[in-house]
Amino acid sequence: MKTKSKKKQAAKLEDSPKSTLESIQDIYKEIQDLYEQYDYPWVIGFSGGKDSTTALQLVWGAIEKLPTSKRSKPIYVISSDTLVETPVIVDHIDESLDLINAKAQELKMPIKAQKLSPILKDKFWVNLLGRGYPAPNSAFRWCTERLKINASNRFILDKVAESGEVILVLGVRRGESATRDQVLNMHQVSGFKMARHGQLPGAWVYMPIEHFTTNDIWTYLSQIRSPWGADNRQLAAMYRSAQSGECPLVIDTSTSSCGSSRFGCWVCTVVDRDRSMEAMIDSGEEWMEPLLDFRDWLSETQNPEVKAEQREYRGRDGRIKITDSGKLRYRTYTLEFSKAMIRRLLETEKAVQEYESEFQLIGIDELQEIRRLWITERQDWEDSLPAIYADVTGKKIEWLDNDVHTPGELEAKILEQVVGDEDVPMPLVQKLLDAEWQNYGLRRRTSIHKEVEKILNYDWRSFEQVQEDAAQLALLDETE
Repeated sequence: MKTKSKKKQAAKLEDSPKSTLESIQDIYKEIQDLYEQYDYPWVIGFSGGKDSTTALQLVWGAIEKLPTSKRSKPIYVISSDTLVETPVIVDHIDESLDLINAKAQELKMPIKAQKLSPILKDKFWVNLLGRGYPAPNSAFRWCTERLKINASNRFILDKVAESGEVILVLGVRRGESATRDQVLNMHQVSGFKMARHGQLPGAWVYMPIEHFTTNDIWTYLSQIRSPWGADNRQLAAMYRSAQSGECPLVIDTSTSSCGSSRFGCWVCTVVDRDRSMEAMIDSGEEWMEPLLDFRDWLSETQNPEVKAEQREYRGRDGRIKITDSGKLRYRTYTLEFSKAMIRRLLETEKAVQEYESEFQLIGIDELQEIRRLWITERQDWEDSLPAIYADVTGKKIEWLDNDVHTPGELEAKILEQVVGDEDVPMPLVQKLLDAEWQNYGLRRRTSIHKEVEKILNYDWRSFEQVQEDAAQLALLDETE
């Protein structure tokens, strides 16, 4: 890493009898040294929670003490909006980002805050409802990378491309996760305050609160006012409501903290119960009840007893998976169940709109993409989504039309008769026809050959044949 001058010895927060607040000046000095020493922009990850708020306040406080002439390098404050965040948290983040930008401009701080969102193909509903991905769980948490990591990484890598390197400031504390600590130690540079990012070339990670305890965090936030004008008591109240009344504001050693609090997506099914949303409802946010009902219903789709009714036995890649013990692994949601899911989602949105008329759970762009995926990849020749949307909402939207004529319900019925006579899997013929229609009119049709080969290589065994094969494997496993 190149420097403007000889590398300075960064200030270090030592373990000592000093309180965190007495050590703040040391941290300010450390931040100022790093800021002045390197020519690279800073990127601060801001989730709106207690840790990222503390990290941002520390950076702000340190840079504000510098003369205006020395505030030369930009500081980007980025917040990832998954578009399925708990609404209360979204409002809090939006308000915070507006305050940060307004105050930064007023004080001539080199800080710019902005919210990042996943691109269309990564959005939650596009994957869950459009592609049929199952509700996330601890073994298949497909959502984190698509909804959060990708959006942030694109921004950071853009800044690396512009400036060569960046300093990424994270509100991360050691001791919260053994795995995280191990990764941090792996990329730590000996004798250096920052660590290399393990996956983003050109990014250096700086953690100003890495040695803070949860008590330190709440002590700091309770005694140091937000420099951009936010109310840290409101943040404490949000944690309190999410913890069934447990107050996180630590004023002495006899007060327990709520370090296990986690705010996130209202659709999260990785946990068994969303105790945070339950507690918010108990604390007066009754309008969120339809969201909790939908989330709990979605979580129930992970029950092994219902998977056979709701999921395909063949994956999107065309493969069928049977364990050595003869257990069939069910894959993505069926098209029919996806239709039921989107109907229920729209009904949930309608119920919430009784409290807030402008509230939206799914965007028009997502609906358009889901419809496209259903037609082109999942053989929804009936084009079901416009009718479902109109039936639930009583509204119509301008659906995008395909330039090429695609088959409809009538063609599906005729095809069903034809393939029945020839003993050919109907989905196989549908996929081949869809591949042809998607390549219709192209001057170069080389891709159609690869697509046809891919389709023909699918495992086209019938469900009955798969069950028979699974039973044989199970019998073999018992005899061994």
